[in-house]
Amino acid sequence: MGLVKFNDRIFYLPNETQTDRPLLAYVKGEKFSLAIDAGNSSDHVDEFYKSLEAENLKKPEVTIITHWHWDHTFGMHHINGLSIAHKKTNEFLKAEQDKFKDASYLDILKRDNKYIAREYSNNKDIIVTLSDIEFDKELVINLGDISAEIFHTQAPHSEDTVLIYIPEEKVLFLGDSTSEDFFNNNYMDIDKLKSLIETIGKIECKTCILGHAEPLDKNDLLDYLESLL
Repeated sequence: MGLVKFNDRIFYLPNETQTDRPLLAYVKGEKFSLAIDAGNSSDHVDEFYKSLEAENLKKPEVTIITHWHWDHTFGMHHINGLSIAHKKTNEFLKAEQDKFKDASYLDILKRDNKYIAREYSNNKDIIVTLSDIEFDKELVINLGDISAEIFHTQAPHSEDTVLIYIPEEKVLFLGDSTSEDFFNNNYMDIDKLKSLIETIGKIECKTCILGHAEPLDKNDLLDYLESLL
């Protein structure tokens, strides 16, 4: 599936279930453009950039990372321009780098995760890198005629969850924030979910874009999340 045009300034490459590739998004600005998430491999990044080229869109100068999980970060080393992530994301990625010093770690990952086994079946290298820029609480980027409000929030999926709000388009990118914690026996922390619901409710967005789903109306997403309580 190719690039989807959400509107004149927001595009996305849909998620792909075979290797658990997340949705990769692109926000087009007058000064420069940004991507959201770096995908799960260099191949994923290449596919994304080819889809942009097909629509005469330049490569993003900045890539924002929503959280540290492999399917959103193992393509970071291959991106164009600079990457931005929360400081906790870099802490998690540094821990992953240390684990890869053990030559057997990749074999363990492939054994325990069928998606990694599929994505890296041709024995291509896994390169884990930290972001070029890190932040703590929030960061605002002026892309020219459009802006991106980037902020850390509490969420059940991961401690380093980052959301990206595009106020001019009333679009909120949530990564995998609404999902359970896969690294904690798929535990859904209800208190963290309530906090996330409150955060989403306060934002004046109309559309919510998740990492492994099609865009949703804000109210539809909130109705679903509240049904989990």
